[in-house]
Formats: sequence, C-alpha cells, structure tokens
Amino acid sequence: MMKKKMSILLMAFMAVTLVLAGCSSNKNNAENGNTSTAKKDKKITMAYVAWDSEIASTNVVKEVLESKLNYKVEMLQVDAGPMYVGVADGSADAMVAAWLPSTHGENYYEPNKDKLEDLGVNLDGTKSGLVVPSYMDIKSIEDLNKEEVGKLVDYTITGIEPGAGIMTQTEKAVKEYDLKKWNVLESSSAAMVKVLQDAYAKKEPIVITGWTPHWMFADMDLKYLEDPKGAYGGAEQIHTLVRLGLKEDQPEAYRFLDQFEWTPADMESVMVDISGGMSEQEAAKKWIDANEAKVNEWVAGI
Repeated sequence: MMKKKMSILLMAFMAVTLVLAGCSSNKNNAENGNTSTAKKDKKITMAYVAWDSEIASTNVVKEVLESKLNYKVEMLQVDAGPMYVGVADGSADAMVAAWLPSTHGENYYEPNKDKLEDLGVNLDGTKSGLVVPSYMDIKSIEDLNKEEVGKLVDYTITGIEPGAGIMTQTEKAVKEYDLKKWNVLESSSAAMVKVLQDAYAKKEPIVITGWTPHWMFADMDLKYLEDPKGAYGGAEQIHTLVRLGLKEDQPEAYRFLDQFEWTPADMESVMVDISGGMSEQEAAKKWIDANEAKVNEWVAGI
C-alpha cells in the first residue's frame, strides 16, 4: 500500500515537473522565439513608379524601414494605375507616390479612395506641366499653336510612360489648347530625360512633360510653359497611401509612414546623386546619414 502511494506521488510530481517545464519552454519561446517570428512577419511591400522622384523617395523609405526598424522591404515597380490598385486590393502595403489632387486624382485616386487609407502629405510644393529649355523664346502652351514653333520640334511633345498621370493631363492640354497637329510621344522617364539632355547640349528646341521635384531642373536651365487654361491644375502635394488594416498588422511601419515627410530639396539631393551614377541604395543611405535628426523624427515613438 505504501509503495502504491509512493508511486502515485512520484507520478504526480513528474506530471507537475513536465507542466512547469512546458510553461518555462513556452515563456522562453514567447521571449525569444516570438521575436524571431515577429522579425519574419515584419515585411512590407512598397509599390512605386519608375519616376526619378519616386525612385528616390521609395528607396529612402525602404532604407529607414530596414536599417532602423528591422523590416524586410519588397520593392514593387509598376505603372501608376496598378500602383493604386495594388494598395487598394492589398497586393502592396503602401506607396509614397500619390500626386494629388490633379495628376493622379481623377483617374487613380478617386476610384480607389474608399479601399485604402490616405496618411496625408509627405512632400508639399510639386508641379507638373510642359517644360522647355529657357533658351526657347516661348512663354505659354498657347504659343505652341504658332506654326513656326511647331515646326521647330516637329509638332512633338516628348512624354513618359503611357498611363502616367502627366500623360493624361497632357492629352487633356492638347485638346483644351486645340493643338491638333501635335503628337504626344510615349517613352519612359529615363528616355525623356536622355532626349532632353541631348537636345540641351546642342541648344536645340524641345518640349517635354516635366514635373518638380526633379534633378533635371538643377542640371539644366529649364522653364514651365504658362498654363492659362489650368490643364495641369495648380500646385500639388505627394501623399502617402497605405492598405486598409496596415495600422493593426504592422503598427511600427504604419507610424513611420504616417510621420514620413520631407522637402523638394531633400528629394532632389537624392535624385542628383542617383543621376550622377550613385546606386539608388547608396544615395538613400547617404541622405539618411546626413539627415539623422529628420530621420529620428520619422521613427519617434516606435
């Protein structure tokens, strides 16, 4: 009888020991393993378009997320339309490239605005329109109706990627200013700049679709053509948009993106370094290292 009681007590002791060991293991997993799991879950997909301005901003955001907040960031390069749809349907987590209210407003933002969250302005003071070298003796889009001006550039406006907001605005400008003979040439941001640089080096006339901030204004003496009909709208801002639910899923990334804000001069300095041959990652790191106080404001409270 005594042996039986001892056996029962021993089994009970072993059971309690196993339970305590399990609790200890679970605690260790919570303290150590969960950190690993959290790190695995700290992933963000950033959508962007291949414009020099958005390449600069998205790479800076990526570098801060990775170096300061331990996130793994996937860069998703798409056209403007898919960029909005991607954030709206959750294929992408965020973008810092929404030109509002005019460039992207009607065609991209408005159809998707109820399916995403607008965190507000991350850069103020943007502009878009038709741009020419300052040595060209024209002032307004209306001047393009002059036959001598049209012949100078073969009635061609050199544009960027089809579907870009500025291309839609330019088609609108062609109609509003009755530029019947004019053709808007689709290309890419990089190709447009290359054509501009070649023409500028030879002091040849050229008309392009342009926007600010952009490093080409620091590199060349350019001017916007006046837009009395307002085809391109007025001054704009660049907004940060995120998918619904990001605040709950990734609160640290959400807070940083909500606090991310910089100036046209900041963006242009990154663009200038990239255009000068520095890699996108190197240019982003250089700017971050040189602007520690501003970056600390972006990640404050995280």
